[in-house]
Amino acid sequence: MTDAFSFKTILFVASLVLPLAGMSDRAFSQADDAVPRIETTAREALLVDGKTGTVLFSKNADAPFPPASLAKMMTMEIVFAAITDGSLSLDTEFPVSEHAWRTGGAPSRTSTMFAELKSQVPVSALIRGAIIQSANDAAIVIAEGMEGSEAAFAERMNARARELGMINSRFANPTGLPADDQYVTARDLITLARHIRSTYPALYAIYAEPAFEWNKIFQRNRNPLLSMDIGADGIETGFTEASGYSLVGATRDAGRVTFVAISGTETARDRATEARKLLLWAKDSFATETLFPADEIVGSANVFGGVSGSVALAAREPVEALLPADAPELVSLQIRYLEPLLAPIAEGQAVASLDILVEGEPVLSRDLHAAHAVAAGSFTDRALGAVRELAVGWLRQF
Repeated sequence: MTDAFSFKTILFVASLVLPLAGMSDRAFSQADDAVPRIETTAREALLVDGKTGTVLFSKNADAPFPPASLAKMMTMEIVFAAITDGSLSLDTEFPVSEHAWRTGGAPSRTSTMFAELKSQVPVSALIRGAIIQSANDAAIVIAEGMEGSEAAFAERMNARARELGMINSRFANPTGLPADDQYVTARDLITLARHIRSTYPALYAIYAEPAFEWNKIFQRNRNPLLSMDIGADGIETGFTEASGYSLVGATRDAGRVTFVAISGTETARDRATEARKLLLWAKDSFATETLFPADEIVGSANVFGGVSGSVALAAREPVEALLPADAPELVSLQIRYLEPLLAPIAEGQAVASLDILVEGEPVLSRDLHAAHAVAAGSFTDRALGAVRELAVGWLRQF
């Protein structure tokens, strides 16, 4: 009998026109005359609110580029995870091999902590070398100490990246030094930065340390945001001829955390200027709004084969987003689900998504759940539902 009522599943999108509480009595709609948006000379850029995950600004956020030293963020995630689960200690010492010394140490003329050949360096110092001095020798020593080789460590980096949802990035080494088939995206880097900051807060604090000295050589933190008095607490900078100057940073202001990732600027000064501009713009131009409290009915979705032809939708958690403070007319909402939903549907079952859009571009998505159960209907209910869906589906084609 089931085959008699089968039909093609389609993506259904319903637009919502709803008041924005606390900001304006005007309804959500896409503006005819949008306010000017900020621009950046960075080739790739992404600005994200740390709490809600709202995208504040995006430019080529999924375009791949060589990571340079930004790859060390992935290296540090591996190290932080091992320290947290007890498989690695801060006091553990790893030897400085000739490969690490020549490739990332003093002879390499790259960023280095100047670890001496054949010396033993504790993990606590290697972490600070890799983070504060962006030291390539530190990253290689860690990789060899933990996995035996850079290649084996890179395999671990890639496996972990997939676990974290970094689907558009690939690592070939722990340093980010130029290599074939190695790339990241701004979106994946922000995913990684948010994870590191929230999962390893004590170790993450090292990113804000102003300087580090090893082998009697004192070096200041390479992150230009830390000296700007804008609440920055990290994270990493990079440069390659292929991708230009890049940066991943985070700022704290009045309890709000903002993440920025940029790449493709022509100079180090441009990198600092563009990152600062985006972060200050986020601070001044957005406010956190609660669009729906937890469990409030947001809308409904059509149901096939049930005792009811629709189901009410709600979010389990409050729906919060960082939105343009002075331009609520730029914001619109839409409910998105695969139609038809097939009964039975359990109460609390995730069946749809609520998308929040600014100027027509999605900036945040939240799962919507069935607010109540819908039991499977009788043969007559299913037959009528099939006829209704076939008729509506036919109308959708025109």
